[in-house]
Amino acid sequence: MVNIIWVGLTVIGLVFALFNGTVQEVNEAVFKGSKEAVTIVIGLMSVLVFWLGLMKIAEQSGLLEKFSRLCRPFISKLFPEIPPDHPAMGYILSNLMANFFGLGNAATPLGIKAMEQMKALNRNRREASRSMITFLAVNTSSITLIPTTVIAVRMTYDAKAPTDIVGPTILATLISGIFAIFIDRYFYYRRKKKG
Repeated sequence: MVNIIWVGLTVIGLVFALFNGTVQEVNEAVFKGSKEAVTIVIGLMSVLVFWLGLMKIAEQSGLLEKFSRLCRPFISKLFPEIPPDHPAMGYILSNLMANFFGLGNAATPLGIKAMEQMKALNRNRREASRSMITFLAVNTSSITLIPTTVIAVRMTYDAKAPTDIVGPTILATLISGIFAIFIDRYFYYRRKKKG
């Protein structure tokens, strides 16, 4: 469906450019945008490789496991339906850690694996479980300590202080995370009272 939307937008843009006589400007914008996209991707790739490497070092040194063990009691309260030693809990913790370090691209496959494990716990029902809904809310708000992707984009465009976004990011994602958990719990208990 998204492919159809993109093709539709492209065709509409080209037809509009033909009728307005701005095909040359559109052509220049396409090539300029392509060049910028490659520049951004290369900048993002270097930062992501660096942080993924640090995550791998933290994983192999046992630091990630210790951090996960430290977070496990809190995460177990958020997801009471999931047994503490279930694989879903490991994927959830890994996803949250990746998001914590601003590695959304690395967090996505871990989030998908976590959802698959939770779906299995839910006996493959079509209706989402409480844990699946909570995970979606927490994952969407994703508390972030180091917004690596934003820092990489700011570095690509020669920002004078690319890391000055860290403070506002921590504050904004902390507030969004707290509200996501609050709203999730509010609707859960409200539904529980009705049912």
